[in-house]
Amino acid sequence: MFVIFGASGNAGSVTAAALRHAGRAVRAVVRNEQQGESLAKIGCEIALADLTDYASTAKAIASADAVQILCPVPGADPQPADTMRRMIETAARALKANQPPRILALSDYGAELEHGTGITQLFHCLEAQLKPVASHLTFLRAAEHMQNWGRVLPAALRMGVLPSLHHPLGKLFPSVAAQDVGQLAADLLLDDDATGEMTPRIVSVEGPQRISALDVARTLGEISGRDIVAHELPRHEWTPTLLHAGLSANHAQLIADLYDTHNAGRIDFEAGVGERRFGTTGLAQVLASILPRVEAAVR
Repeated sequence: MFVIFGASGNAGSVTAAALRHAGRAVRAVVRNEQQGESLAKIGCEIALADLTDYASTAKAIASADAVQILCPVPGADPQPADTMRRMIETAARALKANQPPRILALSDYGAELEHGTGITQLFHCLEAQLKPVASHLTFLRAAEHMQNWGRVLPAALRMGVLPSLHHPLGKLFPSVAAQDVGQLAADLLLDDDATGEMTPRIVSVEGPQRISALDVARTLGEISGRDIVAHELPRHEWTPTLLHAGLSANHAQLIADLYDTHNAGRIDFEAGVGERRFGTTGLAQVLASILPRVEAAVR
């Protein structure tokens, strides 16, 4: 039984579908029954669990041959870092108590850094908490998801301006399509030849080429048929903009800290450590897939 936490997400849903396509039994772990409907249709067993609740988390893990674990960022939580730490501690405790043969943790570029990385520092905590678990352990560190640009696309379509926290606008940075992360996660979980390797196994993944904010604006303009220009959002406007987007003050600070570190060139794959993989899905394909939903919302 392959247990997939966050199975309704952009990456987790792809992992679950790929494992089912390979003929494997999948327990899809979601927070509510509605999230599990499409997963049940492809033959997944559905488990309801809250990663801050030990009992439901442990029950979801029971009898697993492999577990894919993540630390979701809580959207409107006033204390997101505290909540994420509770999720990590709960997951680690449950996995230690009922150790599956294999664990794959969805992590982040920059997770090797101990301090000053904002939200990414929580993925450092995730890796540190899971290392003592005596299972074959893989950390799949992903670059920034291309789908994250969906948060600012409505404003870009309305105003013709794409705000960017990436400075300068021409800076190339790693990014990856969430579906490529999900497919690679499935491939790694199915990689029986890797069971004898030393753990943790660290795999870093990014897209076929690095992009810039200028690339995002140009590609969005081409796909939407609109004139879109990239705008380097001044540092003093980051927090007010993030607060206006609905983030709590603490969440906004975590994001600002991350992009300070990103713009300093410190968020990247860890050179000389583990393996480096490349997805096949490009920026244009990702933006084209989310544009209809965004356009419908701004009409």
